[in-house]
Amino acid sequence: MNSSHKLTAFIKKEPVFCAAALCALISALFVRPDAAYINYPDYRTLCLIFCLMTVVAGFQSIGVFSMLGYVLLKRAGSLKSLALLLVFLCFFSSMLITNDVALITFIPFTVLIYRLIRQEDRVLKVIVLETIAANLGSMATPVGNPQNIYLYSLSGMSMLRFARSVLPYVLLSGILLAAVLLLEKRDRTTLSIQTDKSTIEIVPGFRRKLTAYILLFLLCFLVVFRLLPYLPVTLVLIAVMLFLDRKVLRSVDYFLLLTFLFFFIFVGNVKRVELIQEALSSLLQGRELLFGILASQVISNVPAAILLSGFTENHASLLTAVNLGGLGTLVASLASLISYQYYSKEYPGHSGSFLRAFTRWNLLFLAVLVLAALLLGA
Repeated sequence: MNSSHKLTAFIKKEPVFCAAALCALISALFVRPDAAYINYPDYRTLCLIFCLMTVVAGFQSIGVFSMLGYVLLKRAGSLKSLALLLVFLCFFSSMLITNDVALITFIPFTVLIYRLIRQEDRVLKVIVLETIAANLGSMATPVGNPQNIYLYSLSGMSMLRFARSVLPYVLLSGILLAAVLLLEKRDRTTLSIQTDKSTIEIVPGFRRKLTAYILLFLLCFLVVFRLLPYLPVTLVLIAVMLFLDRKVLRSVDYFLLLTFLFFFIFVGNVKRVELIQEALSSLLQGRELLFGILASQVISNVPAAILLSGFTENHASLLTAVNLGGLGTLVASLASLISYQYYSKEYPGHSGSFLRAFTRWNLLFLAVLVLAALLLGA
């Protein structure tokens, strides 16, 4: 593969990173690099995202999430209950392990299960609803997705204020998901899914690693809630991971961290151009919900959160906007691309079916939640 093909492949794989780097580079032509650049990044957010991604990657490396899935599947007695379990597994797990990790873990798991029971014709709708569930469930906590980590850290809002901004929509989302699944026509097919111990591979040193990851996860939570300083915890985590499992450190999505960094540079530079700063601040004032949702449809909700946060103090409304804005187009939440790419790989030639089902269900959920937001005066 020549260099041009490699570059094209890289851009397709990391489009948001490339766009962020380009924005930062162009803005640097107008605001030449100087000492002020050092103050652009939110280092607390960057360290928090790194720590949480590392710990979750650690849990994933020892198979904790797959084990949880197998245990829960013992309770599935019908296709309807199976779909409910899988969708709400994504919904609730995303609150702690982030939406993208929930999908990376449970989408392949879902395809495997539906193949085992020979019901692959039903898997598309379940995967689409799992994707919606992960994107909406993740808004419930400050650690559920990158935009929450960033806005909660940046704004200094209380947990009560955070909860008021997102929990009504989390509750409504759960009700909508349950309604969609429960209103499926009754199916008399009975399921018998074997989940004995031989199905689950226990990695060497499982208990020791599990204990370490739980303790590190708790330390991360203490940082999130501002009970511990971020820098010492980050250094402790790196030291523990170097001793425990260095491969986990290599599996962290460093391009996401660099994407944040480049957007910090871009926003920092734009804010130093007084005319643009005043125009954007005036335009955004009182319209955070509208612009947050619209921007997310085009550039995805994480970049939208970073970009728009530089021009408004109403971070609570922006938090609601970028979380609801994760619905809609395929790029509105980059986590959705995980589902699309996996489904397209497993079922070649059916990507169009996925896009149609995905768009239809996303627009329906988005319409209902935006209406709720307008009624609640978000």
